[in-house]
Amino acid sequence: MGNSARELYERGLAASNAQRYSEARRLLARAETAVGDAAVDDPDLRARIAGTLAYVLAQTGEPARAEALCRDALEQDGVSVETRAILAGQLGVLFTRAGRLDEAETMLSRAIDGLEGTAQANCLLNRSLVHMHRRAFDASTADLERAVEIYENAGAADAAAEARHNLGYTALLRGDLVSALDLMAQSRPVIAASSPVGAAMSDLDRAEVLRDAGLVDEAERLLESVATTFGAARMRHARAEAEYQLARSLLRHDPKRARRVAKTAARRFRALGAESWAARSDAIRLDAELAAGATPPAAEFAATAGDLKRAGFPNEATAVHLSDALAAVRRGDPVRAIRLPADAATPLRLRAAEVRAVRARSRSRHTESRRHAAEGLDVLSDWQRSFGALDLQASLAMHGTSLVFAGLAAAGRSGDPEVLFDWAERARHLSQQVAPVRPPHDSEHAADLGELRMLRADLTGQEWATHPRVRQLRDRVREHQWTATGAGDTRPRIALTALQGELGRERRDGAQPEFGEDAGTAALSFVFTGDAMSCVATTAADSTIVTLDRPAIAAAADGLRADLDVSASIRSGPMAAIVARALAERMQRLDDLLLGPIRAIIGDRRVVLTTPGILAGIPWAMLPTMAGRPFTVATSMSRWAQERHAPRALRTAGFAAGPRVLRGVDEVRTAASVWREATVLTGDDARVDAVTALAADVDVLHIAAHGRHAADNPLFAGFELADGSLFGYDVDLIPRVPDTVVLSACELGRSSVRWGEEALGMTRVWLHAGTRSVIAAPALVPDDVAGELLGALHTGLSAGRSPSAALAAASVQTGVHTPFQCHGTGF
Repeated sequence: MGNSARELYERGLAASNAQRYSEARRLLARAETAVGDAAVDDPDLRARIAGTLAYVLAQTGEPARAEALCRDALEQDGVSVETRAILAGQLGVLFTRAGRLDEAETMLSRAIDGLEGTAQANCLLNRSLVHMHRRAFDASTADLERAVEIYENAGAADAAAEARHNLGYTALLRGDLVSALDLMAQSRPVIAASSPVGAAMSDLDRAEVLRDAGLVDEAERLLESVATTFGAARMRHARAEAEYQLARSLLRHDPKRARRVAKTAARRFRALGAESWAARSDAIRLDAELAAGATPPAAEFAATAGDLKRAGFPNEATAVHLSDALAAVRRGDPVRAIRLPADAATPLRLRAAEVRAVRARSRSRHTESRRHAAEGLDVLSDWQRSFGALDLQASLAMHGTSLVFAGLAAAGRSGDPEVLFDWAERARHLSQQVAPVRPPHDSEHAADLGELRMLRADLTGQEWATHPRVRQLRDRVREHQWTATGAGDTRPRIALTALQGELGRERRDGAQPEFGEDAGTAALSFVFTGDAMSCVATTAADSTIVTLDRPAIAAAADGLRADLDVSASIRSGPMAAIVARALAERMQRLDDLLLGPIRAIIGDRRVVLTTPGILAGIPWAMLPTMAGRPFTVATSMSRWAQERHAPRALRTAGFAAGPRVLRGVDEVRTAASVWREATVLTGDDARVDAVTALAADVDVLHIAAHGRHAADNPLFAGFELADGSLFGYDVDLIPRVPDTVVLSACELGRSSVRWGEEALGMTRVWLHAGTRSVIAAPALVPDDVAGELLGALHTGLSAGRSPSAALAAASVQTGVHTPFQCHGTGF
């Protein structure tokens, strides 16, 4: 009978380790009965059964009963030293979940001292979680590295992967997102192979990395899936954790839903006796109410902060005090100074800067408000400087959104062009300050992109977004780019006086003057402060702030893209004139609103302009004021000023035409005919590898192909070539990019606006990679019109004109006005 009890226990233990908790519970209950029926009692086996059953109970939502089982077993006579250590370790896990960190560390340390081998490593792994909660990252890392060594020596690959995954989570808490994702990606295949629950546990932490990286949509889809998996497995605590993390992510963009999810998580935690987790969920709920415009009473903040501090979460308690300070500003109450812990995480330091900026603004101390916002953004900039990947740099701007708008609003109230320009550049420059270091060629990465090309061709839009293999490959491609793209030099930010100096140095030595060069250049920095729109208009002689009618601009831009597409599609028949007239009227209205108040300043000058995300879809080339005028939409004035002095000798050109593009072959051959050195790829020759190789060898690259914009991740936007899509991620693999790129592809001039000021699209992908100028259209352009205009463009480029001047001259020469515009450093 005793052997039968032990056999049942071993089977129950195996089921528990495989997260088959219902089966484990049944087997352990039978083992407990069998021990009781045995002729000779075995108190040590009975204690082992109790300890494993306690683990199962804790996982499925009965922590109080689990704790009682462990304590009863510890009090029994005849229990071995090793088993007592195992029970102590189990209590340590229970206490960790309940937020009783001092008791947890005591029990886990007792267990570590009494165990050897993998059992000791298990407790080291669990104690590392206590250190994480306390932000004792060095101690956490030491425990995890020791655990990995023990597991690997014992050949326990699954357990070693879990410990390595937790090393990634420690890196996440330190703010090192790249290392976090790398370590988690290494571990996930092993963990995911163990069971669906194992995969969900891995994805729960991985979703935190994605959220902190600003990829909230992806993080939330993952968290919803994880919560469903935990619910099906009756893992109530883990399900509540997933909901807590989901609420944290929703807080950024959907505070009403964040409030509902946080309330649900808090209710689940309280039912489990996990009061510290419930308090953490309450903190998210309060932030959600604040973000939704409500002002919770001070007593709620104080109670939640007190609960968190008593549970051993001083950083989170401080975050609640900071939220209360924001609420106090709304209530008109006095705001106390709040001291941050010495080990405060970057997001907490950013929140503190926001509170100080808002408090100063409430007292009409706008200079002080800008100073605090700038200090916070400097912290964020330091964090961003460690990352070279475009989507990671851009997404991290999420953490600075409130600070950017706080600074912009205070700068706008200053009435000083120099101050407002400085903040416009901060906003535009935030995710562009770091030049990337190209990753080396990686055959596995190239194979992943190749398989994605085939899937992109085979699957429809919705299937492409949800297909499991696509999601796996997309994750791997992005993770490779994050970890392989290094951070290079930091680009400087220009001051307004320095920009005016640049505008005074116009004439190029030995070059024929271009349109407007004698008159000079006007720099237009459009600024959106969150509730108002203005423009800092600058010439070599002067600079002024021009206030614009934001509501009227928004109304005029509403439905613009649809009008542009209809106009491009209906070019003959009875409706053509009506459609053309309606579009012309809309363009004139936008021109009057955006450029009308600035026309006298612009005069005959060329124009370099920067725009916030809210203006990302404006077809500037179609506005009457811009007709025939060279202009460039710069990523920032700082980068334009830095790059414009580099020699620009456009001698060689490369052309590629994708499949199914009406007149595409004619377009590229006609354009190539004006160049002395030109390579043309058409038909089966226009493959991704051939086009990327061509891009590395020419000064000008022109691609005529169908394009797809990917709003969820613009780096998966692409051109359709002979063997599939050339993605934005492929551009990162080109060792030397062309000086100028022409994208004759519908949709690829579009951008996705993320986090207020940031806009991403295929144009930004090429500019990030080092291309100086990209010519693209944000809307549909008929093939014959594109071919005519771009053929004339190449006549100017091959003659030595700058991209913006060549495009403007082509429009005048052909008499066609299209959305094609020059991005980057066009002159």
